[in-house]
Amino acid sequence: MEENIKKTPLYQLHLAAGAKMIDFGGWLMPVQYRDILEEHRCVRERVGLFDVSHMGEITVSGPGAQRLVQQLITNDIAPMDDGRVLYSPMCNNAGGVVDDILVYRLLADSYMLVVNAANAAKDLAWVREHNRGDADITDVSGETALLALQGPRALDVLRPLAGFDPEALKYYRFLNGEVAGKRCLVSRTGYTGEDGFELYIDPDHAARVWQAIMEEGGIHGIMPVGLGARDTLRFEAALPLYGHELDEDITPLEAGLGRFVRLRKDFFNGIQALRDQSRQGLSRRLAGLSMEERGIPRAGYPVIIEGRRQGRVTSGTHCPTLGGSFAMAYVPPEVREGDGVEISIRGKNCKARVVSLPFFKKGGNK
Repeated sequence: MEENIKKTPLYQLHLAAGAKMIDFGGWLMPVQYRDILEEHRCVRERVGLFDVSHMGEITVSGPGAQRLVQQLITNDIAPMDDGRVLYSPMCNNAGGVVDDILVYRLLADSYMLVVNAANAAKDLAWVREHNRGDADITDVSGETALLALQGPRALDVLRPLAGFDPEALKYYRFLNGEVAGKRCLVSRTGYTGEDGFELYIDPDHAARVWQAIMEEGGIHGIMPVGLGARDTLRFEAALPLYGHELDEDITPLEAGLGRFVRLRKDFFNGIQALRDQSRQGLSRRLAGLSMEERGIPRAGYPVIIEGRRQGRVTSGTHCPTLGGSFAMAYVPPEVREGDGVEISIRGKNCKARVVSLPFFKKGGNK
């Protein structure tokens, strides 16, 4: 094990809970505590608690903060008020995705950007590169632990621990308050397709809050959940994973994220490339595929259409909630829902059918 691998403030608690730890983007993280399938179902049916302290946090403040954030993201922060959270791709000049991030408006001239762990250093350099000198940019990742409480009973678990009414906190909103007597920034966000909350907290208080949530959640059947189930949960909800559905050669329009791209903004990095692509049409698009034969599609597997390779799988797995195997894949734009395709799995072409995304939608196809 490398000496410089990072550990979250909850590392010892994960070991005590029997977690299997792996190196994930330079962090020693729990991939599972028991069985991934069991943890997945716990979040869908009850409630689970995740340590996602490996995520990066960058604050942008000062007179040039709004201008800088507007340049960096494809979405629009102009209508935001304090306490609002916004999802957005962040693009390069060719329209490729540098990262997909959350933007928290702390004050009129102060924002927090939450970035993917594997991209944290790259994103920090990217933000600093585009600063004209009138914004203060601070990496606060080392001062921030992040817990995610997710599932239909998340509200029931958080309510008795919170010094505020969590039910009044609307989706993609946040506030500063106390949980288990400790100050937190709490947002109603998540990466599972379920209701839930994310808690940004001082690393010194993270273990206390984790333990309090696990104790309170006992009557609701809470479990600690690792990165394995986090991935299957986000996959069912068709939430993109950087390095799979998104990278610097894939545009948000190709990834089906056009609703987060404001082409009528005055400017953002990549706006002209995306305007051109919107006008000219896509050469590929992200689609959902449902396996009709036995086999688990995996990232990188070829998609065969009319006897030849015309696409690739970005993510694929067995979906515990839906009871079948599915994939997300880039395919030609003319491929439509209901069309039959094949996925090459270990040298065998297996039949699949194009289906709509997301595979799972809360309250829809449980």
